[in-house]
Amino acid sequence: MSGQPGRGGRSSGSAGRGGSGAGAGRGGSGAGAGRGGSGAGAGRGGSGAGAGRGGSGAGRVGGVGRPRTGGAAASGQGRRDPSNARFAGSTKPSQPTRLPTRPEVPQVDVHDPDGVRLQKLLAAAGVGSRRTCENLITAGRVVVDGQVVTELGVRIDPDRQTVHVDGVRVQLDESRVYLAFNKPLGVVSTMNDDLGRVSLADYVGNRPERLFHVGRLDADTEGLLLLTNDGDLAHRLQHPAYGVLKTYLAQIPGPVPRELGKRLREGVELEDGPVAVDSFKVVDSQPGRALIEVALHEGRKHVVRRMLDEVGHPVITLVRTQVGPIRLGDLKSGRTRKLGADEVGKLYAAAAL
Repeated sequence: MSGQPGRGGRSSGSAGRGGSGAGAGRGGSGAGAGRGGSGAGAGRGGSGAGAGRGGSGAGRVGGVGRPRTGGAAASGQGRRDPSNARFAGSTKPSQPTRLPTRPEVPQVDVHDPDGVRLQKLLAAAGVGSRRTCENLITAGRVVVDGQVVTELGVRIDPDRQTVHVDGVRVQLDESRVYLAFNKPLGVVSTMNDDLGRVSLADYVGNRPERLFHVGRLDADTEGLLLLTNDGDLAHRLQHPAYGVLKTYLAQIPGPVPRELGKRLREGVELEDGPVAVDSFKVVDSQPGRALIEVALHEGRKHVVRRMLDEVGHPVITLVRTQVGPIRLGDLKSGRTRKLGADEVGKLYAAAAL
C-alpha cells in the first residue's frame, strides 16, 4: 500500500527504511532522504542528487559526499592502490620513474709492484695500527689517486701518489715535519737575524730540517706559529686566496662600543687597502680594558694592530691562538709540539690540497 510508513515496503512516498518511494527511508530508491536510496534524496549511499555521503549527487559541502562504495572511489579519486606504490611519480603504471644514471668513473690501476704496501705506509704515517689500517682499506675508506682501494695487497709509491682516508689527506713522506710553536714575546719570526736579536733559530735551529714559518708574528706578539719543511703547504696557509683563518686575542682599552664588531666586519680602510675581520666577539670586559677575539684571513704586516688602532682601540697585548684547525691550547711559551696525522690532514684540507 502506498503512503504507509512500513520498513520494507515498495510504495512510493513511504518513509520506511527499505522503501523505494520518495520518502525518507534508509534503503529507498526514490527521492527521499534515505541513507541507501538511489533517488534524489539526501541518503548516505544514494546515487541521486541528494546530499548522500557516498552518492554522486549534490551531497555534503556542495555534493562531495563521504565515499563508501561509490562516489570518488568509483571515479578513481579514492585511496591509492598499494600494488601501484612502486610506480609513484610516473605517468603510467608501465613507465616507472627511473633515477638518473651517474657517469662511471674510469678505473685506474694504482698498484706499483716496486712500491710499499699501503697498510704499512698508513701505519707509519700515524693513521693507526697495521690491523686498523687493513680494516680501513677493506671497508673502502682509503682512496689512492682518486681510486677507492679495497685490496690489502696494493703497493704504492709514497713520493708520487696521494692518499686520503675518509676524505682527509695523509702525508706519507716521513721526511716532512709539522710543528706548533708558542712564540714568546721579544722573539723575531726569522731563522737568521742580522741584528743578533732572539729569533726562531734559538729554539729550533738545531733541527736538521730547513723549516719555514707559516706567516709572521712581530716581536711584541706572542702565540701560535706553525713551522714546517712543506713549502707548498706553508705557502697556501698564509696566502689570503685560500681563506685560512688566523684567530687572535687582543687586549684593548675599554669600554667596547656596541658598533665596534659591525664596523670591523664591514671593513676598515688602511694605508695599504681595506681590511675586514671574519668574526668578532668580546671575551671579557673590565673597567678601562677589554679582551676581544678577532679572526681574519689577512696576513699583512701588523694588520691586527693597525686595524684596531684605526678604530680608536690600540692593542695592549696580542696573542695568536689558532691557525686554521690548529689551536695553541695549553702549549707553554717557548715550547714546540709535533702535529698529529689528523691535524696535518686537516691543514691539507684547509689549504685545498
